[in-house]
Amino acid sequence: MSMHGGGRYSFLTSTDERPKVTWALIQRVLRYGVPYRFHIAGMLLLILLHSGLALVSPLILRDLIDRTLPNKDLNRLGLLSLALLFLPLATGIMGVIQRRLNAAVGEGVIYDLRVALYAHLQRMSLRFFTNTKVGELMSRLNNDVVGAQNAISNTTVNIVTNLVQGVAVFLVMFSLEWRLTLISVVILPLLLLVARLLGSRLRLIARQAMEANAQMNAMMNETLNIGGTLLVKLFGRAQTEVMRFDNRASAVRDLGVRRAVLGATFFMVVGLISAVGTALVYGLGGYFVIQGSFSIGTIVAFGAYLGSLYGALQGLANAPTEFATSVVSFERVFEVIDLPMDVPEKPEALALEAVRGELIFENVTFRYQSGDQNPLSEVRRYGMQSVTAALSGEMPGSTGAGKAAESEPSEAAGEAVGETPSSQARLTALEDIPFHV
Repeated sequence: MSMHGGGRYSFLTSTDERPKVTWALIQRVLRYGVPYRFHIAGMLLLILLHSGLALVSPLILRDLIDRTLPNKDLNRLGLLSLALLFLPLATGIMGVIQRRLNAAVGEGVIYDLRVALYAHLQRMSLRFFTNTKVGELMSRLNNDVVGAQNAISNTTVNIVTNLVQGVAVFLVMFSLEWRLTLISVVILPLLLLVARLLGSRLRLIARQAMEANAQMNAMMNETLNIGGTLLVKLFGRAQTEVMRFDNRASAVRDLGVRRAVLGATFFMVVGLISAVGTALVYGLGGYFVIQGSFSIGTIVAFGAYLGSLYGALQGLANAPTEFATSVVSFERVFEVIDLPMDVPEKPEALALEAVRGELIFENVTFRYQSGDQNPLSEVRRYGMQSVTAALSGEMPGSTGAGKAAESEPSEAAGEAVGETPSSQARLTALEDIPFHV
């Protein structure tokens, strides 16, 4: 008799730079939010209340300037002052409650995904673990799980918040003065274009910085444990490893500087464009005030609303990429959960309690399947560390780390360049074994 451990895996792969999101994937993601539907409903209600209260402060300032102060109404002044004190208190309390609900949803989703992942891994065969890197599994259980919960607890909430805030502010501004409202939205196409162009470059540099950090951390884990340190000393590679680490650390430094400069440039350009809209509103609004078309308080209220409107629209412009990034992290988790088991348990299997009997092996041979293929796809996580890039020493777009890895003949473990790591299991575990228990 001959038994062979086998089975084929089908894997998800992603080679495109932009993450792809399908409706089937979104539906599966949303199912993880069903157990927390009451928390999510509470957050949405608080978002509506918070957005409503945020609209009140500019109207209070308008009343102060146009009515209360000119009429010297002390009673009304006192009430409006108390209202200005009550509003931040109320919004602060609602913010704490919303954060509590948000944290409950986010941590709950992380818990559900981790338990589902760990339970499925416990049912996988030994062949899966001999052909899968432990670091890749840890990344799925940590980085991908945390990134996935953002799709439900953070990204979706931010999209709803910005959408509600943007629509509400626009309607209030339009009801106050439609001409100034149209002027304020003239610059929106330019604002969205700049946010899209510079924002994509900023995300690219941020991703490269994370990959450079992953390479540096991987080298530290590789060379500073007892096995790596022993190899470095035995082969006299101390100076070589220092030079390799210097290259990777310098890549982290350079990318950090580029990220800081581009981030400052991004906010400067967005601020300048927003200032153009503000200048147009105050300039034309001042002309209307001089002509007697409307009051000074209306201009002050518009100035307060402009910041909220531009901020909400900028958040909506970045929402598609942020949502796609979070949902793709879910896809990485689902890839593990969907892996088939070599020896699945029967659903109608009976639990044995009092067992008596015998076991006879008659010339049994057992062989593990010898495939070297990693069951998990070596994919790039958008905005997150790439385990494969870190362990291989290759990082697309890096400034120094990748070159350093290419110039080295081998890693600290002494593996030759271009060789495929062999399986940890022997091809044949049992060969022609007879015994009786």
